[in-house]
Amino acid sequence: MTALLLDSISHTFPAHRAAWTRRRPGAARPALDGLSLHVDHGEVVAMIGLNGAGKTTALRSLAGRLSPDSGTAEILGHAAADLPRNAATQFGHVVDAPLVFADLTVTENLRAAARLHGCSRSRADELATATRNRLGLDAWADVRARALSQGNRQRLGIVGATIHAPRALVLDEPTSALDPRGVVIVRELVRDLAAQGAAVLVSSHHLDEVSRIADRIVAVHAGRVVDTFAPDGPDLESRFFASVLAAEREEPRASMRREA
Repeated sequence: MTALLLDSISHTFPAHRAAWTRRRPGAARPALDGLSLHVDHGEVVAMIGLNGAGKTTALRSLAGRLSPDSGTAEILGHAAADLPRNAATQFGHVVDAPLVFADLTVTENLRAAARLHGCSRSRADELATATRNRLGLDAWADVRARALSQGNRQRLGIVGATIHAPRALVLDEPTSALDPRGVVIVRELVRDLAAQGAAVLVSSHHLDEVSRIADRIVAVHAGRVVDTFAPDGPDLESRFFASVLAAEREEPRASMRREA
């Protein structure tokens, strides 16, 4: 059953935000151009692409933080921009930056995250202790989040997004600031959640890492899906760059067809 869905999503930012486009100065280039993908329960899908490929914009659409110009974004069968409470409490996400309250301690942040996801006060206390331990944050239990390193803030944000064992999870570059131990911890957390039936969508630049975590790898370029790989396939890096190159060659022709 599909838990996370992006169906023909398109979005273009105002021209002044897309002045880097190669078409003409000041012309807007779509950030998303008919992008479609899905993630089923119990599945981890990794979305890879170069900077500017549209990965974060796609994830922001799923997190309800951006309303696309067209297309459908759904979580657990509901519109991402208007989740009912019962669906919202089964969803978790870290997009753009971890959601961390700087003036709260690590433990207070975790309790707040659990409560916001519908847990009782006593259950929130239990989960804060258990998840803090699992992700190696016990040493910072009483430290305010503002004093944490970037890596520990990222780890705290991931714990907060997953403390309630969500049925659907979206993570944007979850290991970008983590040390090797943190990378392994997050990898194990994601796989455990999928084993419990969660649908997980992860974006990353790192093929080596996603090949260890994903059931399916989706390559995104110029705002659309250009290829899909099995994580155990041969020479993923070469295949990824070949897909990007083919998409680059196709783009001028596609642009001419759209503008005709």
